[in-house]
Amino acid sequence: MEIQSVVFPSVIEAYSVQLKGVTRYELNGLKIQDGNTDYLIGNLALTEGKNPHKAINSYVNEADYGLLIKAALLVATKFIHEPLVVTTGFPLSTININKRQAIEFVSGIDNIVYDSSPAGGDGYKTRQLEIADVNIIGEIEAANKAVRDIPEKKLSNFFIVSLGYGTVEVALSTPDGMVKRTMASGSGLRYAINRAMDQLNESHYLGLRTEHQFDIAFQKGKIVVNRRPLDLTEVRSRTLQNYYNEVISSLIRNHWSDEDFNTAESLVLVGGGAYYKDLVNCFKEEFDSILEVFIPERPAFQASIGYCLNSFEMAEGNKSVCVGIDIGNAQTVISLFKDS
Repeated sequence: MEIQSVVFPSVIEAYSVQLKGVTRYELNGLKIQDGNTDYLIGNLALTEGKNPHKAINSYVNEADYGLLIKAALLVATKFIHEPLVVTTGFPLSTININKRQAIEFVSGIDNIVYDSSPAGGDGYKTRQLEIADVNIIGEIEAANKAVRDIPEKKLSNFFIVSLGYGTVEVALSTPDGMVKRTMASGSGLRYAINRAMDQLNESHYLGLRTEHQFDIAFQKGKIVVNRRPLDLTEVRSRTLQNYYNEVISSLIRNHWSDEDFNTAESLVLVGGGAYYKDLVNCFKEEFDSILEVFIPERPAFQASIGYCLNSFEMAEGNKSVCVGIDIGNAQTVISLFKDS
């Protein structure tokens, strides 16, 4: 069962000016109305906005969460049938606080008001929505479900590390589930990105860039400052290595025992941090003699794929209504079955 994913940056900005025909693609023209306020979402906020942002690990009652969920559901309706079966989630640190409220909130969304003008449409529209069922599970639980569904990689016991923007999560996974004792979370990639911003600000004026805007430059390894290109690869490598030593390695030492290492042969890296070679090399240097470091295809999409697989179980095999939504701090990923 092949799953496809659609992604947009997890940023929003309140915006009152009309935008018409600024993009040819609906995904790049997301503009949602909430109450009496219009918001640019994702790529449109990055291209047309001045202060694209998102609260880190936002709660259900914050505007960021509601707007990104609505935008994701709007995108999902372009691909699948209704009534929708939806799974989304939260990191370990906030799932217990948010779970009940999130189920109630998502279940209660019955229409989405949006402006189609940015993508060349004829103005405001209301998309009626029918949602049959909603579930909330942990991000690392979802990523684990996705990894265990990879047909060519049938693993028994393995360690899993989810390298997210706001949170890093670790656990030992067995066929019966994740071992609770080994599950822990700490500061995510934002730790390294803010360190890099602080270091660069000592010698360069970065302007009024938000950390989400700087994150894009951090990924690319370069930024333009005062109309001059600035290479970020050295500062990126240094801050990622410090982040690994100060946060990740100590988190693992405090929660994984030698006996755990006797039961597992692989270490699986998921999340956006798995794209950074410098960070992956830190794992290989520490664990190369004892564990195979494995990165699945599309590591940043694994939580969303796992959410989609959970929806498939809830829908009793009806692929045409299933959607998984990962409201990440850096990007929002919508996953659904390709032939739905």
